[in-house]
Amino acid sequence: MELRSVKRGTDPQDSRWFSTEAILKLQRAQEELEWLLNRGYNNKSVMNMIGNHYQFSLRQRNALVRSTSSREKRNSRKEKCVTSASCRDNCIYIDGFNLIITLEVALSGGILVLCNDGTIRDLAGLRGTYSIIDKTDFALNLIGKELSNTHISKAKFFLDAGVSNSGRLKKFILEHAEKWNLSMKVELIQHVDSFLYTKERVVTSDSVILDNCESWINFGRKIIEDYIADANIVELSGK
Repeated sequence: MELRSVKRGTDPQDSRWFSTEAILKLQRAQEELEWLLNRGYNNKSVMNMIGNHYQFSLRQRNALVRSTSSREKRNSRKEKCVTSASCRDNCIYIDGFNLIITLEVALSGGILVLCNDGTIRDLAGLRGTYSIIDKTDFALNLIGKELSNTHISKAKFFLDAGVSNSGRLKKFILEHAEKWNLSMKVELIQHVDSFLYTKERVVTSDSVILDNCESWINFGRKIIEDYIADANIVELSGK
């Protein structure tokens, strides 16, 4: 299959919106946002207030929202995080589009945010459409490498059936998985998020899934830190 060369999750204005000066402003705004979230204020209303005050673009606001959670939610997510090594004898459940798109963005040099709950998230979003690109091949190779290095014996990918080209991606994953030394399944289902709420050992950075699942693995961050040295990561971890 000949794959199009595409930069996933980039924007021509990113050099301005995420300059050194702009990131410092985002970090100040994050402190204010978290302070308000810790006191029970509504996320959407306070984000509008802070975003308007700092005159942030929609993309900057998205970075701030995706990177900032209340202390209670942050601590709860971190307590449920488990290592890949502890899961080697059990099946892991992978939020397919979530993991693959984040890695595609990392490989494209697109903006990623290191969030205050310890995850790395992208700003690309998925709105019902998806296409396989050249970075998909690289992303799956890295996933396979990490699965091998951590000796995971069984994994299941879950893809949203309603997203375009999900069937093609399933086939592409299975083709790659033939080279992986583990038991692998890929399922197309409706409502992947709610399905993963009841699972342990979930691979995702989706905040709603993290708040509901039994346990999760910070797999995407591990891959990015181990194999994508030039990833464009904005520091919004609250440190």
